[in-house]
Amino acid sequence: MNRIFRRFALLVVLAMTFASGAIYLCFRLLSGDPLEQIARRQAAGQIFLLEQYIDQAPADEWLPRLNKVREVSNITLELLPLQAALVALPSGQRDALLHGEVVIDVAGKAFYRRVDIEGARYIGSEDDVIHAQRLPIDISEALGMEVIRFVMIALFLLVPIGWWARVHWRDIQALSQMADDFGSGDLSARASVAGGTGIAPLAGRINDMAGRIGALLEARKHLLHSVSHELRTPIARLEFGMELLRERHADDDAALCKRLEAMEMDLGELKTLVDELLSLTQLDHAQDMQRKPFALEPLLRTCTPPGTQHFIADIAGDLGELQGDPRLLARAINNLLGNAAKYARSRIALSAARGTQLIIVIEDDGPGIPPEAREQVFEPFHRLTREQDHAAGGYGLGLAISAKAIRLHGGAIAIDDSPLGGARFTITL
Repeated sequence: MNRIFRRFALLVVLAMTFASGAIYLCFRLLSGDPLEQIARRQAAGQIFLLEQYIDQAPADEWLPRLNKVREVSNITLELLPLQAALVALPSGQRDALLHGEVVIDVAGKAFYRRVDIEGARYIGSEDDVIHAQRLPIDISEALGMEVIRFVMIALFLLVPIGWWARVHWRDIQALSQMADDFGSGDLSARASVAGGTGIAPLAGRINDMAGRIGALLEARKHLLHSVSHELRTPIARLEFGMELLRERHADDDAALCKRLEAMEMDLGELKTLVDELLSLTQLDHAQDMQRKPFALEPLLRTCTPPGTQHFIADIAGDLGELQGDPRLLARAINNLLGNAAKYARSRIALSAARGTQLIIVIEDDGPGIPPEAREQVFEPFHRLTREQDHAAGGYGLGLAISAKAIRLHGGAIAIDDSPLGGARFTITL
């Protein structure tokens, strides 16, 4: 919140600075330089003395009266050649001087004015300029007032903006926390936002969306769980009936025996599918699983892939302990090893090491997984369309179970290419 407010405050200050510059330029174009007007007001007494006392003298008394003012005044009055004065002034003020106007030099605390235009004061007076210096011009006070005005306006803007930003930031944090909780599996998480804030309509829509999503997910979980449980009863009845049929008739009929074996294989696949469905639905409700410390090295050494491929295990001895469910983590590792065994040509490797994090790597020399499918393979029932994937069998649940089990242990799993030539699964705990 502080970072956002600082950026917003900087934006407000910059906007006010540019606005002040734009206002200054507009006033300068419409009615002259405001700083020059301030300086002119501060030098009004000296200008009045020149115009109403010195200039009012007869022609033969003009120079003596100028000298008398020099003697009693704190300012310096000099006569300069017109060309020298024109050189000293910026181009925008030269025309005003030539027309006999008082030209203010704010930086030099001085003003210029021609003695006269007709040369009536004395011989050659039309070519002379009065240069008054050491005038009581001080624009710092005026600038200080402008700075105070700028700061006060900025404060009166930024204080309510800061309060507004704090309220909205708190509501945004509530939405963010709700999203984190909902994403981690807490389907009852909702954003608590005051009704009068600007984010309240958005929070209400997000809460409604979360409610609908939660209801759909719960319905899906209950459906899978119910279907899986309900399927066990007819499966058990089929197994019992097939066993009775085998006992009564299989010895007399070889074809029937062969048919029963095929049916038993199909029934076994159906039982495996139901068991994996139950495992998947149980993981959906395992956020509050009982966690206990367990040694990781012995657990990994018990994990081996099925089949006859050459298996290499490189497990460090200093893996330490992990908090969680050892049975569940072993299931995840074995699922990944089983997946590697389905696709590996001849080699499977398991390695584990601990640095700043615990890294477990499982890789094989099979066909690998295309980059565009590496996220989808962790979704339930997702299977690739390649010929070797259909030949490998399975139901697309093993990797989904592994990914959920690893997430429950606070870890992550990623897929890339293995130096062996196939896929490499990297688990980070």
